[in-house]
Amino acid sequence: MLKIFKTASKEALEGIDEEMHVRQTKHFILLFSMGSQFDHLIVQQLARLGVFCVVADPASVKAADVKKVAPAGIILSGGPASVHSEPPPFDVNIFDLGIPTLGVCLGFQMWAKHVGAKVTPHEKREFGIHTFKTTGNDPLFEGIARESKVLETHGDSVEEGSALENLGSTDNAPVAAGRYKHLWGVQFHPEVTDTEEGPKIYENFVNLCGITDRFPAHNVAQEKIQELKKVASGKKVLIALSGGSDSSVVAYLLKEAGAKLKGIYIRGIDRPDDEAYVKKYFGNENWMELEIADATKDFLKALKGKTDMREKRLAVRDVYKKVLEEKIKDFGADFIAQGTLYTDIRESGHGHATGARVAEIKVHHNVKLGFSVPELIPLEDQVKDSARNIGRDIGVPEDLLVRHPFPGPGLVVRIEGEVTAENLKIARAIDGIYIEELRVTDLYKTVWQAGATLTHSKHTVSKGDDAGQGAVVALWAVWSVNGFTARFAQLPYDFLDRVSRRITNEVREVGAIVYRISDKPPATIEWG
Repeated sequence: MLKIFKTASKEALEGIDEEMHVRQTKHFILLFSMGSQFDHLIVQQLARLGVFCVVADPASVKAADVKKVAPAGIILSGGPASVHSEPPPFDVNIFDLGIPTLGVCLGFQMWAKHVGAKVTPHEKREFGIHTFKTTGNDPLFEGIARESKVLETHGDSVEEGSALENLGSTDNAPVAAGRYKHLWGVQFHPEVTDTEEGPKIYENFVNLCGITDRFPAHNVAQEKIQELKKVASGKKVLIALSGGSDSSVVAYLLKEAGAKLKGIYIRGIDRPDDEAYVKKYFGNENWMELEIADATKDFLKALKGKTDMREKRLAVRDVYKKVLEEKIKDFGADFIAQGTLYTDIRESGHGHATGARVAEIKVHHNVKLGFSVPELIPLEDQVKDSARNIGRDIGVPEDLLVRHPFPGPGLVVRIEGEVTAENLKIARAIDGIYIEELRVTDLYKTVWQAGATLTHSKHTVSKGDDAGQGAVVALWAVWSVNGFTARFAQLPYDFLDRVSRRITNEVREVGAIVYRISDKPPATIEWG
């Protein structure tokens, strides 16, 4: 599977072809990730429109690489750099290729400077919500209100002049949007929900790129339903539910296919809100029977004495299969269903697209388990974004589709060393507080993934009039577009202060809180 596009090598071109085949599309947009905290939201906006997005490295991709890979359009995201004082690494010849390009904030300033416009530090910088007023009738803003709210966060500004056409303004930015031939730019961030007309702006840009085939084509969901009807209509199907997007999509597909469904949620190494999501969205449905299977003791027994991460993953996998086999027998199931993606199969060393060897990146808990009944994995030819779009086509609640990624081994990878009943309880409590506060402060949607890790370390504590030692908890959150690379999220100090106080006050075993500020690379996103 393609990770980050760095150069138009044979392997990269084959990877893009493979992913376009999975999505059944011939078009894609190349996103140069310039370091904005909102980069992943651009990918999500395009995915909602059914548009495949390839993330590119601005430091290594040259104009010749772009010509060879031939995207339908290009987007340059925002970022922390300044074209005035610290121009970011980028081959500006890419702007001369004639490919429709949308520059967001920094991306706009980059091409504006290239075509001769002045970009200077502005006396009145813009951070927060502002009113954007369009000028003229450019197709980028077709069908949007003449005045609308937008989110801006920039210090440099594009100056007015003959080099580009001014398409709109805000109070402090005379040029809040502009165009030069095939280059469009906005000073604000259309990808965030605070920008009222953002989705429409991206839809208009996709149309300007001439992208006509979207993934999945609306008949893909119906094709999968028809395929499932042939084998599962009226049959008993046991489905493993996690509370996330993939298994939820499969559940809805099987519902439409007329299967007699029983959902199994396995408790033990899960986050505190996983079970709540499953109960909320599947616990009171007349088309599914739901059972919560508590496998905590089995997980702890299997994990006893194990500290190596691969050994932990294998132990989790064994318990997962054992529980499902027991429920298959109890239910008298004809089939077992899972939300396994093509990505899961591929990372597990299977699903060869060619004759080449595929490395095992990590052991997935839901791949090649060899159940006693036939397995239904209708998303085995899909990746995360295309699976989500299938879900949107068949009415899966958006709340389920946009949850943060969570590893199959659950909290096991967020506990250093051996997993015990005590530290599993602590891990669940700290994660619950952290995610709850992210949601309350509306920060959850701004980060790609977040977690709390219970470390080996101990810290001297002084609580009340007593002293002792408490565990050190490491909080982390990342900005990313696909998880292959990531930047640590610069969460507000007042937020971290509040979370730290809550955890140390409410979880007596915790003595101190630290915040991880490492990017990927060199660190991975999950602790283990």
